[in-house]
Amino acid sequence: MGCSFSGLNAFYDAVNGGGDVWINENRFRIVRQLGEGGFAYVFLVKEVVADGAAGLARKKSIDPSHISDHGTYAMKKVIIQTEEQLELVKQEIRVSSLFNHPNLLPLLDHAVIPVKGMQDGSRKHEAYLLFPVHLDGTLFDIAKVMQSKKEFFTTTTVLQIFRQLCAGLKHMHSFDPPYAHNDVKPGNVLITHRKGQPPGAILMDFGSARPARKEIRLRSEALQLQDWASEHCSAPFRAPELWDCPSHADIDERTDIWSLGCTLYAIMYGASPFEYAIGESGGSLQYGASPFEYAIGESGGSLQLAVMNAQIKWPSGPDPPYPESLHQFIVWMLQPQPAVRPKIDDIIVHVDKLISKYSS
Repeated sequence: MGCSFSGLNAFYDAVNGGGDVWINENRFRIVRQLGEGGFAYVFLVKEVVADGAAGLARKKSIDPSHISDHGTYAMKKVIIQTEEQLELVKQEIRVSSLFNHPNLLPLLDHAVIPVKGMQDGSRKHEAYLLFPVHLDGTLFDIAKVMQSKKEFFTTTTVLQIFRQLCAGLKHMHSFDPPYAHNDVKPGNVLITHRKGQPPGAILMDFGSARPARKEIRLRSEALQLQDWASEHCSAPFRAPELWDCPSHADIDERTDIWSLGCTLYAIMYGASPFEYAIGESGGSLQYGASPFEYAIGESGGSLQLAVMNAQIKWPSGPDPPYPESLHQFIVWMLQPQPAVRPKIDDIIVHVDKLISKYSS
């Protein structure tokens, strides 16, 4: 899908919902707000199609399987106040448009428009990004509910959810050069309940995705990477080399493998292993609601220390407990030295063996 950043391609006609939005030539009615955080809002919208018109379905760039039977979609609205924010949104659109995989959330359409500032008359922007809607929530949402009920996924379901995330990441890591998602976590995994099948899992939010491989040769470059990671990579799922980058380092897509290991732990136990370690040692983490991410309040460097030491503790789980082979699988992904951490192809081979073992 091409990226168009100019012209009045969208029109927003409501403050608190209930109005209409035009994204390019297609009209959508806001049904309700699904979430918000920072400068972004997510709405449930329904396409308004005139009699006899094809609407969004006529766009050749959209896979027909992504067209909603009911005309409902998720629309992310971003308030853009600086040139830096504008460039970040453009980057997210460009990167999102690269990927085409059933386990990666597709960007169906988008528009970025200039708007006049309300008070000082300056020119600001608003971005509208349209996605398929998944109303069952994120893995983070579901984990909170399951924790409150002291419920756990079965071993087979854990592995089947995880396998789908691996498939989506493999698609990203297979580009030349490879792309890293950089923010794999339960809050960025959409879950869809399917009758008679394991839950569907879709990785979303490519706002932090970048070419994965970076050569760090100066201390200033290392500090710049750390600063970037502190803004774009959620702390409990952030790889050690992004917390404390050496002055001479080769960073690659295995930062995602660390996050993937933390996410597997979270599928099993409801939190990152390092959130659990902090909780066990008396620290605290505060969660904030956001449409495509959640905010972490770090507790005095203790989280970083737990990550750097790969300090993993195993909570009590289901009865019977998860097999030791799953714990070993997580430890394998959480190698503090990235050079000895497995790559996504290694992970897929191993998870397929585990699925075969525990599904029989």
